[in-house]
Formats: sequence, structure tokens, C-alpha cells
Amino acid sequence: MKTTGIVRQMDSLGRIVLPIELRRTLDIAQKDSLEIYVDGNRIILKKYEPTCAFCDNAKDIIQYKGRNICPRCLAELKKL
Repeated sequence: MKTTGIVRQMDSLGRIVLPIELRRTLDIAQKDSLEIYVDGNRIILKKYEPTCAFCDNAKDIIQYKGRNICPRCLAELKKL
């Protein structure tokens, strides 16, 4: 794990601000969703990128009947 040397204080509502430098580097825009993971005593934030429910592809994902699916898997399902 790489240290950034950045320290932020949590406010009374449990919020912290991610510095603009990190958001730009990690391509995190306003209103983007972040996934939260716990690893022992560590909290890990990761930009949320939905993947296909069948093949884990993250490119060109669409919603089909409430599921994330890529165009290739959707085409295969329509053949059935």
C-alpha cells in the first residue's frame, strides 16, 4: 500500500473530504459512487464500476430486467 501523506479529519456526521488531487488521479468525479470494503482494521474505498452479472465485463454495461449485463451476454440470452 502506498502512503500519500494526506491526513483528513472526520466531521461530526462521519464525513471526510477526498482531496482533489486524489480524485483527479483516480478519475473520481462528483456524484460518482464508491464501494466500501473492510479488511481487518482498514477501510478501503474503490470507485464503483458495475460489472456484468454473467462474465464480470465492466465495459458498456446496461440494465436489463434489473441486472447489469454486457451487450455480448445480452445477445446470447436473446438467442435462447
